[in-house]
This record gives sequence, structure tokens and C-alpha cells, in this order.
Amino acid sequence: MDQYTLKIVENLADVSAADWDKLAKDAPLLSHAYLYALQQSGCAMPQYGWRAQFLTLWQGERLAGAMPLYLKMNSYGEHVFDFAWADAYHRHGLAYYPKLVCTVPFTPVTGSRLLAASDEVRCLLLSAALAYAKETGVSSLHGLFLNQIDAALAQTQGMMLRQDVQFHWQNAGYRDFDDFLAALSRDKRKRIQQERRRVKDAGIELQCVTCATPEQWAFFASCYLHTLQLHNSPHQLNEDFFQRIGAAIPQHTLLVIASREGVPIACALNYIADQVMYGRSWGTFEFHSGLHFETCYYQAIEYCIEHNIKTFEGGAQGEHKLARGFLPVTTRSAHWLAHPQFAQAVGDYLKREDDAIAGYVDTLMERNPFKQ
Repeated sequence: MDQYTLKIVENLADVSAADWDKLAKDAPLLSHAYLYALQQSGCAMPQYGWRAQFLTLWQGERLAGAMPLYLKMNSYGEHVFDFAWADAYHRHGLAYYPKLVCTVPFTPVTGSRLLAASDEVRCLLLSAALAYAKETGVSSLHGLFLNQIDAALAQTQGMMLRQDVQFHWQNAGYRDFDDFLAALSRDKRKRIQQERRRVKDAGIELQCVTCATPEQWAFFASCYLHTLQLHNSPHQLNEDFFQRIGAAIPQHTLLVIASREGVPIACALNYIADQVMYGRSWGTFEFHSGLHFETCYYQAIEYCIEHNIKTFEGGAQGEHKLARGFLPVTTRSAHWLAHPQFAQAVGDYLKREDDAIAGYVDTLMERNPFKQ
């Protein structure tokens, strides 16, 4: 560390966007614009349990490494659930919050969380984060949705790995959507065809929009917030955030807008990176059979086929995706707990959970929707 200076950054405006994005490379959901929009819109702020503590390493005036790190006062918006751990701490008279979480708020997308050009700096970043956790006296440090490189590094530094399952669609070089359907088993193919037909018969038309207008973003936000309210979901994102990313990274966004009789009724948001599309959020003002699947999945799959995008990540959870051509993929998070007895108990639990996850994936693969 002698040649590096460690700085904790609470306001991302204090870091050059160009310098940050050079480390984040082509990952739009780790870009300066995306993280800054979360801050400026008020979505990831202390009043909602998020306090930015971005850990940065500097070599003179040059940004050499960065980590999106937050001091958390709750576990909402993380998509890796540790509510049971917090409850166990509480029942034993211990404080689980605050904790430190390395993640992209409200965004269950796998990728690098240790932003650096070299393995040496990645290692230094994680070491500095662990040291910072110990110095500040937080209960724990968590790295969520890590890629394989970061997860392996975390394990070498004594963090415990945890697995979960998402469902991703893979483009096998399909010529069109019918070619994809032909690869599925007969019952799955028939089900999808029926769902798409119901949407068409309801008079619903779909439009895929890149570089959406402010009016289209406002419509998406209204759909999204309406659907959150219907399900009594906790605070997540707001229109100001969506307008900001629409202006800052329009080339990485795709809105799928559903209309009936010329009036928009539903909308889904996807992000596009190099060879990957990420399905994120949706909302609707009307219920129609099959509308959710058409807006959130089938239109995105068609777009991926047309634009030679290799992978479509369908978001967190969702076993219903399996029947629609998505296959299970294991995701990873890493955890360090300061309390030795709780660390031991959680470690034992994670070993059992890993076995259960492996069995779950095997069971899902037995229900593989593709022709055998």
C-alpha cells in the first residue's frame, strides 16, 4: 500500500467520471453515471439506509482502483437476503446494523465489484475494505453478485462464499424467435405460442425503444411505481433516477412499451452491455394474460436474437422463467462477520445451503425446457 493512497468517497461527484469509467469498462450498471444517478435522485441515500462509502485507491492523482461500498442500516434493495442473520443478532442482544455492503443498489447483476486494472490492486482493494470494516466496528462486510474472479479473491482473504440461483437465457445462434421455439420441447413451445397469441388477440402492440424520450421515461416510471404500490413493495427507484440514466446512458437502455388501442399500458426496462442484456424492472396499468411474459421476456429475446446478443439475464429469482427458455445459473456473494461465534454459525449454515442449492439446480436441470 506504500505507493497508494486510500480515500473514502461519500459523493461520487468528487471522482472524475472518465477515470471511474475507465475502471468500470463497458459495464453500464457500474458506470459513474448509473451510480451517481442513484445518489442524485435520492434513491441510494441515508434516509433509505444507504450511505456511500466508496473505497478508492489513488496513485498520486491517478485513480487506480475503486469499490462501490455502502454503509447499510437495513437489508432492503440488496437481493441477497440476510434478514435471518440480522434477526439472530437482535435476539442475542447484538447489533447487525450498520454493516458494509459492496454492491450496486437495487441491481442483482453479476459482475466485477473490485474495479481495477490489475490483480494486485484488486487484492489491495479487498484488503483495504476488510481493514476498514474492522476499524469502523461494523458487524460485517458483504460483496454481492461477484464474478468468479472477485469471488475467488474474497475466499482467499477469508470471506465466506454464498450461492444463489438466477435464470439466464443463452443465444445459441438462433435465426429468429421461431428458430428458438423449435429448440424447445413441444409443450413448452406450445405454451409460449399460446401466451403470445393471447396478447395479440387482446389488441396489444409492442415497441422496443432505445434512446427513449423523457415522456417515455415518465411513462415507464409511472408504470413501475404503480406496480410497486400494488404489491406494497419497499422503496426502490424513482422517476428522477430513470430520467437521469435515460439522459446519461441512453445507448445502454431498452424500453419495451406495450400499447392497446394506441394507448401505452405497460413497460419494461432492460440494460444492454457488450453481449449481455439485463432485464430489470417493469410495470403495468392493465392485466392481460401473457402480457408480463411478452413485455419482459419474449420481446427482449427477439431483440437479443436480432442484435446477436449472447446472454439475457432475467433478473433475480423467478422459477417460472425456466419454462420460457431460461436456465439456472449460480450467483455468488462473499461475507465476513466480525463476531467469531456468529461467523462460525453462518459458515456452517452456508455449507448446508450450498448443498441445497446444488440439489435445487440439479432438479431444475431435470426440467430442462429444451429438446433432449
